[in-house]
Amino acid sequence: MRRAFLLALLAAGLAGTSAAAAPAAGPGRADFHGQAASPPARDVADWVVASGDNHGMAFVIIDKVQARLFVFAPDGRLRGASAALLGLARGDDSVPGIGERKLATIRPEERTTPAGRFVASLGADLGIKDVVWVDYADAISLHRVITTKPKERRLQRLATPTPLDNRISYGCINVPAKFYDTVVRPAFTGASGVVYILPEVRSLGATFAGYRPTSGGAPHTAASAP
Repeated sequence: MRRAFLLALLAAGLAGTSAAAAPAAGPGRADFHGQAASPPARDVADWVVASGDNHGMAFVIIDKVQARLFVFAPDGRLRGASAALLGLARGDDSVPGIGERKLATIRPEERTTPAGRFVASLGADLGIKDVVWVDYADAISLHRVITTKPKERRLQRLATPTPLDNRISYGCINVPAKFYDTVVRPAFTGASGVVYILPEVRSLGATFAGYRPTSGGAPHTAASAP
C-alpha cells in the first residue's frame, strides 16, 4: 500500500520562510504577518477568519500555483510560511482508490495533490515518524521533506525562488523538516486542524462549500492566480 512506504522515506530538511511587504490585517481578516501571498490565498484565509469555517481550529492554506504553505492560529494569526513540494501532476482530484495502490503502480499523470477542505490530524503509519494526515483514505499527508533519492533534489527544489520546480511528489505535501517540527507539528499537537488546498483547475467557489470572496470582487479562479 502507498501508506506503507511513506514514513520510511521521511528525512530532515531546511526551514523556508520569506518576508515581503503586504497589507496589514483588519477586523475579520487573516494576518499574514508581512508574508507575500497570492490574491486567492489571501482571500480564502480572510474568508476562513470572517466566516469561522475553521470552527476554532488552527488552519493551513496550501497554494498549489505558488507552491506555498501558510499555517495560521485559530484566530487567523500567521504561525509560519514555507515553500512546499506538491504532486507532480496538475489536477484537483485524487484517482479513486489510489491510497490502496503501491507507489510503483501510480502513473505520473495520477500524482496529484487534491484541492479541497480537509480536517487533518497528526498520525503515523509505521510508527517511525509522525505526519499530518490530510486525506488518510487517499494517503495524502503533510510531512517532512523526503531526501532519500538525491537525484530528485527535493531540498534544492524547496530552496529555489520560483514554484516551477516544486512539483515532484506522488501527491503528498513536503515541507522543510525544521518548519514541520517548529510550526506544523505544534499547530496539530493535541488537536485537529483544517487544511485548505487551493485549486489549480476548478474555481474557489466550486472547491469550498460556502466560500464567498471577501475582497469585494469576482471569485478567483485558478486561471487568474499569479
